[in-house]
Amino acid sequence: MSDSSLIVVSKLNKSVVDATGQLQILCDIDFSLNTRETVAIVGASGSGKSTLLAIIAGLDKPTSGTVHILNTDLFSLKEDDRAALRAKHLAFVFQSFQLLGSLTALENVMLPLELAGDSHAKKTATEMMRRVGLQDRLHHYPKVLSGGEQQRVALARAFVVSPAILLADEPTGSLDHATGQSVLKLMMSLNKELGTALILVTHDLQLSQQCQKIWVMEQGCLSLQSH
Repeated sequence: MSDSSLIVVSKLNKSVVDATGQLQILCDIDFSLNTRETVAIVGASGSGKSTLLAIIAGLDKPTSGTVHILNTDLFSLKEDDRAALRAKHLAFVFQSFQLLGSLTALENVMLPLELAGDSHAKKTATEMMRRVGLQDRLHHYPKVLSGGEQQRVALARAFVVSPAILLADEPTGSLDHATGQSVLKLMMSLNKELGTALILVTHDLQLSQQCQKIWVMEQGCLSLQSH
């Protein structure tokens, strides 16, 4: 295992039992991801992309295999310890934004900082809102923001904690093409600036071209695709 590897996945398998018998969702997946690397995982719906992301985050457990995050064996940890590692080193962006409707845009961005006990949460979050171009939307609630604005708030919330790893699951899936391209460009810019490693799950091959590497997920198996 390389000391520079933020994520190392080895012999990862995931299977479940349904009415038809055992269903293999992930098959012997191996990869590593280093600092500042950007990877797109593409594939059809149901190919296992989101399951893989959930296991990397420690939100789901594999049937067998290991995931190391910053040289820590994720599934050797108790659930609370996995949550603590996730809060400290990982951030997420989802297709559905996952903003809290009862909080303003600024309060949504402040939340992970406040949970971490950051005494400068408001100042740091305000600056991040400025960097995503929403300095005039600080006190607006999600319901009055456009989809693109909500996703930029979600990006600000993800990057405000300076994560080592960003996991993005179809982050532009609910946006029109032009807005999606704008959001993706912003995400890539922040990723480069802050030195975060990125795993982007998408079914959009055009969006995947923005990443350094493209991995194809097909029937639970992962393979490298050349640009």
